Amino acid sequence: MDHRTKEALRYLGYGRNPGEERTLELIRQSFEELEGLREERIVWRREPVTVREPDQVETAGMDIRSRGLARNLKGCREVILAAATLGTRTDLLLRRYSRTDMTRAVILQACAAARLEEYLDAWQEERKKELEEEGLYLRPRFSPGYGDFSIHHQKALLQRLEAPKRIGLTMTDGYMLTPSKSVTALAGISPEETACHRQGCESCGKIDCAYRRE
Repeated sequence: MDHRTKEALRYLGYGRNPGEERTLELIRQSFEELEGLREERIVWRREPVTVREPDQVETAGMDIRSRGLARNLKGCREVILAAATLGTRTDLLLRRYSRTDMTRAVILQACAAARLEEYLDAWQEERKKELEEEGLYLRPRFSPGYGDFSIHHQKALLQRLEAPKRIGLTMTDGYMLTPSKSVTALAGISPEETACHRQGCESCGKIDCAYRRE
């Protein structure tokens, strides 16, 4: 079983269970549909960063209070700000299935989430290689909404990146991104290759969670 299928099953709450044959077939079909859309886009830029422990991060005009982000960026002098989206066609497809086939809609939601992560992972691997040529190292992504990193910072990130104009990514009054299958994130740039704090499944003690990443 490939990684993207495992991720889709994780988003569906299957945990370590392999999934029924019918579910696996719907996952395969959903990924095929998403590949046919090919509308994903990303915008990013490098910015200087100042980290003051235990919880203060200053970058791109933002004064962020987050212990988790400060730990993640400890020792970094720069960050990459990024915003990515699968685009509006994915949302339209999700809406269509939500009206006609709810099972398919749920599976497509999971596959779209896995596809977005896959796209970001590939983009981050490219940036990592570029930075290594400069003698620098890229930290894991850290998004608003992770731990104590407030989702309210989405607005400033989108503005700094000019995401509405450049990739059509906007935000509702409730700080939800539109299109829905989108994400904003920061990734630290460090002069040294060091272990750093990670957020999410890696730091969560709930080992019996059905959504846990192995």
